[in-house]
Amino acid sequence: MKPIGDMLVESFGLEEEALAGALEVQAEKGGRIGEILVQQKKLSEDDLLHARSLQCGLELKMTIPPAPDPFFTDRVPIGFLKKFKMIPVATPDESYIALAEPFYFQQLDDLQRVLHWEGIKTCLAPHDEIFIAINMAYDKSSQGAADQVLQDIDEDDPEAIFSEIEETSDLLDDTSDAPVIKLVNLMLSQAVRDNASDIHIEPYKDRVKIRKRVDGILYDMFTPPKHVQAKLVSRVKIMAKMDIAERRLPQDGRFEIRIADKNVDLRVSSLPTAFGERVVMRLLDKSTVLLSLESLGMFKSDLVRFKQLLKAPYGIILVTGPTGSGKTTTLYSALSILNQPGVNIITVEDPIEYQINGISQMQVNNKIGLTFATGLRTIVRQDPDIILVGEIRDLETAEVAIQSALTGHLVFSTLHTNDSAGAITRLINMGVEPFLVSSSVNAILAQRLVRKICPHCRDSYKPDKDYLARVGLSPIKFGDRVLYHGHGCPECMGTGYKGRLGLFELMVLNDNLKSLILTTSDTGQIKRQALASLAMGMRTLRQDGLRKVLAGQTTLEEVFRVS
Repeated sequence: MKPIGDMLVESFGLEEEALAGALEVQAEKGGRIGEILVQQKKLSEDDLLHARSLQCGLELKMTIPPAPDPFFTDRVPIGFLKKFKMIPVATPDESYIALAEPFYFQQLDDLQRVLHWEGIKTCLAPHDEIFIAINMAYDKSSQGAADQVLQDIDEDDPEAIFSEIEETSDLLDDTSDAPVIKLVNLMLSQAVRDNASDIHIEPYKDRVKIRKRVDGILYDMFTPPKHVQAKLVSRVKIMAKMDIAERRLPQDGRFEIRIADKNVDLRVSSLPTAFGERVVMRLLDKSTVLLSLESLGMFKSDLVRFKQLLKAPYGIILVTGPTGSGKTTTLYSALSILNQPGVNIITVEDPIEYQINGISQMQVNNKIGLTFATGLRTIVRQDPDIILVGEIRDLETAEVAIQSALTGHLVFSTLHTNDSAGAITRLINMGVEPFLVSSSVNAILAQRLVRKICPHCRDSYKPDKDYLARVGLSPIKFGDRVLYHGHGCPECMGTGYKGRLGLFELMVLNDNLKSLILTTSDTGQIKRQALASLAMGMRTLRQDGLRKVLAGQTTLEEVFRVS
């Protein structure tokens, strides 16, 4: 077999000097020549794969069917396929075993023997394609088991239901026979697959409903029989290290799981109701990369102004909106810009949603008296340049945040108000003096999340003139422009929407607004002044939404749903 380096030089245009450099690295640190060349950007991954296929005499498959037949999932553990980077593929046209690493000969023989596929064709395929296909096959298999799991659940074997599982184990690997455990695993894996933000377990008089929230909308998952309720809730509470004997008081807990290649943190809340405990799980994908400010959906004019505000040496920047409107994501995106070696950033949060290198993050713990206010007082003595307070909930926290801003710190925080002007009224209603608000607050960003039109089924249409008039758009000014909507397809679960983006209302406090705040806390007056006096003009949430409708990013129905 010809060495891979010689093949790359002869057939793929690799320079001799690049090969010599890679051989030096290999002699010093070890590793494989092809992978070293890819890391050094001397060679593309596709060229390396093509060279390997020529070297081994294997057919190359650059793609694998997106939803492979999961016929093998009950005979082959998912861990085996992931470890040795291979997957059996059966289509109406052909059958083969796809490999990413051709040197696992013994394991390939074992797989062929288990499947009775001796002599079957072997092909080479990219690592990523194989891992995606493995996850989809086992996920598809678990979906097919949903009805069977619900049918299998009975009143027996409580010990199996309450048995411990390792928090860090991959749920797709868990082959436990206890029906309720399988139901919980199935519920979690499907929610993660669909990028759900929450799972609801809702008890009613004669049934239990399990729902998931995807892109801000609740969808039904399962409706197990009523007698499953106590076991199901107990299983979740055990995973979250909550007290299963206490059913009369609300409880909070959390646990971490791994599903396929995702690490997911779950915050669990239980609430006693007339028909049993209601449980809500908030899912946070810890493997998600922090979004940049540009990708959140801000138009360029707002983005330029917001980035300018981040350069301020002191003052408060507030982000407002209801729960789940993306406030924390926006603040983390801002902090990632400011996170430089010469800057000391400290946060106090409840909970810590993303862990960021270079930033000191503190978790609120009310049980031991570590509140936002007490944490913030401690932070100020840690010589910070920038402070993030997860939420201003009371007068004490507000006063400490304002004092921090007035003594030379840049402070970020959130408030639960409907719009940017309402944040001023909220602070004053808490008991903060108007002159402290006007002298400390630099800007307020209100935001909402709307669903984006699915790119796979997006289509244009000409809106009815009467409809335009009803929603406040002039048919004459609208002219011949078109709007867009999604028809619904498998990619978006038939909804016409996939993913979300933000609507933003940025109010910068200029001299006119600060003077007005000293005389009134009326939200309407403050908002009118902000719309009239800012040099670039403040756009309301609805106005920003209409711009995104005209840009083909979302629909009128979505904008009016949230604004």
